[in-house]
Amino acid sequence: MAKIPQSVLVVIHTPQLDVLLLKRTGQEFWQSVTGSKDFEDEPWPAVAAREVLEETGIDAHGPGCRLHDWQLENVYTIYPEWQHRYAPGVWHNTERVFGLEVPSYAGVRLNPREHTAFAWHPWHEAADRCTAASNAEAILHLPRMAVSSL
Repeated sequence: MAKIPQSVLVVIHTPQLDVLLLKRTGQEFWQSVTGSKDFEDEPWPAVAAREVLEETGIDAHGPGCRLHDWQLENVYTIYPEWQHRYAPGVWHNTERVFGLEVPSYAGVRLNPREHTAFAWHPWHEAADRCTAASNAEAILHLPRMAVSSL
């Protein structure tokens, strides 16, 4: 089955604006939570919550957690090495950006098939450590978006 070219990017952060980054399995690739829709009509918030739970073990609707749709979308060209996962002729993916505020004591339980390490960084350092430019840009929006979601 072809992958749907619609995905989420979820910037997980504490009230102090420390950001969770995950290291991709088999790569030197640090990122926030990402993942694609399972079906075309899957609501964006459901995709974000599902991917966060799958990749980190964090319940986006748990105590002290606040999932916020930032109403931002990135459209990017799918890398040739990943093209085989999509239907023929699909060259672009639309990525919806979310923020997830979690308590500073939130535990992380990685999915070892996807990530091998995690680290919390102040937002400006996290942006510098991200591999993908769209991920770094999203993190740079965090101070403004976290305040606007209150």
